[in-house]
Amino acid sequence: MIRRNGVRATAIALALAVTASASPAEATGPVRLRQVVESLSGPDGAPGALVEFHDRHGSVTATGGVADIRTGAPVDPRSRFRIGSLTKPFVATVVLQLVGEGRVDLDAPVERYLPGVVHGADNDGREITVRQLLQHTSGLPDVLDYMSPLEILKDPLRHWEPRELLDIALPHQREFKPGDGWGYSNTNYLVAGMIIESVTGHPYGKEIRRRVIGPLGLHDTFVPTDAPGIPGPHPHGYVRPESEPVDITRLNPTVAGAGGGMISSASDLDRFMSALLRGRLLKPAQMREMLATRPTGRTSHSEYGLGLEWIPGKNSSTCKDGFWGHDGDMLGFSVRTGATTDGRQATVMVNLNPGGGPTLDKAMEEALPAALCGP
Repeated sequence: MIRRNGVRATAIALALAVTASASPAEATGPVRLRQVVESLSGPDGAPGALVEFHDRHGSVTATGGVADIRTGAPVDPRSRFRIGSLTKPFVATVVLQLVGEGRVDLDAPVERYLPGVVHGADNDGREITVRQLLQHTSGLPDVLDYMSPLEILKDPLRHWEPRELLDIALPHQREFKPGDGWGYSNTNYLVAGMIIESVTGHPYGKEIRRRVIGPLGLHDTFVPTDAPGIPGPHPHGYVRPESEPVDITRLNPTVAGAGGGMISSASDLDRFMSALLRGRLLKPAQMREMLATRPTGRTSHSEYGLGLEWIPGKNSSTCKDGFWGHDGDMLGFSVRTGATTDGRQATVMVNLNPGGGPTLDKAMEEALPAALCGP
């Protein structure tokens, strides 16, 4: 059982740094971000936290806590980290680019691109469309429901093939008939990554590099395949299986694959979200498809498009039309990013996952709206 205990005193000493590339629109900006990182890296929080905010006036970055609980080194504002399920918007973007090129049909069955791959129990690729994969309406069981973090910790450097992960998930019954519900499933994006490879002849990571990372100049963003390290400045990532945190920084990201294997930075994630919502990556028709949502049933009243989630603004004057974003949880890191259509972006990162406990969970839930939609 994963439970939360306080990190030792040397690990929670708040080391707050605020940097700005231009004068922020309001003097309250740095104060707001300080409050966010303090909520994330205090006595009941993660060892370290980072928050970055961008708007037309410039950017502000705040860090708190430590990047390494052994040395007490502070979190670098330029940090790179594992982004988990924030890989999904990148994958969805590539699939939608292939749709725009006439190489993939959103409403074609998965079977057309991956004959015989999606089967087992009552899961059937002939009944599931590409759109349903990207929107989490396929009903496919989530592979993470049948894999324990403790199991991965036993051999964190092991290579995983996508089909091995599908073989864990697909023998289990589907959650609902395709199209009849909404249910978040990492399995959907493992399959989407395989479709990219089937159609292009290249691994999903190569297509992301060619179509997104390169054109946008995302120098901190990587699809590392088997490489276990995080290049450049980065915090250590921790899990808490018992009372003491365990360093899980070195990890083979194939365990997450197209569902969550990428590395990036706050600046790159904000740049990606800005470019995506401004129409730099998709044709208008595919952009409309991406932003066509259906309710998730979550308590946040959010809605999910194709690889992006819409979160209501909760009466905020600065996010009155809500914002687009995604969560990203990977062993060692928890990340949230969001952007408004009027040019505001924010990203939040902590270097503990899982094992943060309810206090950190609540702080993470509130951090992104506070950073993005504050005054």
